[in-house]
Order: sequence, then C-alpha cells, then structure tokens
Amino acid sequence: MKKKLQIGVIGLGKFGLRFAEQLMVFGHEVLGLDSNPLHIKHAQTKLTQVFLADAREKEVLEQTGMGELEYVMVSVGNSISASAMISMFLKELNVPKVWVKARDSDHRKLLEKVGADRVVIPEYLAAKQLADGLTNPGFVEYLPFDNDMIIQELTINRSADQTLRQLDLTNRKKIQVIAVQPTGGGKPTYIPNPDKKLEAGDILVVIGHRNQFESFQL
Repeated sequence: MKKKLQIGVIGLGKFGLRFAEQLMVFGHEVLGLDSNPLHIKHAQTKLTQVFLADAREKEVLEQTGMGELEYVMVSVGNSISASAMISMFLKELNVPKVWVKARDSDHRKLLEKVGADRVVIPEYLAAKQLADGLTNPGFVEYLPFDNDMIIQELTINRSADQTLRQLDLTNRKKIQVIAVQPTGGGKPTYIPNPDKKLEAGDILVVIGHRNQFESFQL
C-alpha cells in the first residue's frame, strides 16, 4: 500500500481545512497551523495535530515541526506577503515540496520566485472546469472514485525496452495506463501505442486500486 505521509497545512480556512480533511480521508497524517483560534477550534478534532501560532515567524515553523516535513501546503487567504514569506522560510528549512495557494497570476509569479514548488489558483481551476462543461457536451467533470482508486505515476527502470503489450499491466495487475510521459520531459502521449518500446526514465500515468501498487516497480 502507498506509504502514509506526514503533511503540513498552514492556513485552515475553507480551502486549507477541506484540503487537509481530504488528506486524512486518504490515510495521511496532517499537521495544521493557523493563527485564528476559530479555525483551530474547527480543525482540532479533524486533523492529526493542530497548532495555534503565527507561521510568519520562522521559529514557529521549526518548533511545530513544519520544517521537518516532506510536503507542506500554504493556504493563508489572500495575503500575498504572508504566503511569500512562509514559502521562503519553508524552503530555507529545506522542505522538499512546498505547495502554495495563490489568488492570481501575479501572486503565482512571486511565489515561484521565492521557491514554491507548485502554485495553485483554485478559482482558475474551477473556472476552466465549468467552461469545459458548458462548451463541450458530454464533458465529465469528475469520476466518482472510491478512496482506494488512485492515479499514480510509475517510472520505467528494469522494464525498459519492453512494450505496454508485453507488460500487460491490465491483466496482470489490474492497472490501466492512460498516458506516457517520455524521459527528458517531452510531451505526454495519451492513449499510448501498446507496441511502442518504453525507455528507462519514461513515466507511466496509470489508474488502479491502491493495493495493486504495493511493492510494485517497473
């Protein structure tokens, strides 16, 4: 089974708390941090651990253990300076993956400059999804996966020079390949050719049951 992660969420407003709750549903441990007592009250029974403190102080990030985590999501409302400062401190503490919620494209550019690994603008994502639904009849907004179905990336190593047909993941592992990202970062191929040889470093984007990925390597 996919390993349980310890993930930090800084900012437990509507978006941050919903994000944290979903991580808990997926079986991860979530440490929450917020300076608003009301947010902490709402979150304290829903997350693994919560802290009432100001994340704009680097010492707070160290003392609460946020700086020791592999993943931290920063969701501090519309405060551009706060999100940038917190992101910068987290990178100075060598957090490998810092994700940040931004309010617009200018905010995103600033966050990328201070080292954020991924910046999300929820309104942009929602707007695109709604526009797709209106413009394209039959557009599927989402598939109602249960919590044990996941989309996963698998990197080709020892299976290099084989084809998808030879790997036969659908029958052997009940895993369906939906895209191939070539080594070197080229454009991904959707509905890939089953007879094209795979190279070491290629990334398969697959969908399957969580248990099928236990100790699974290509």
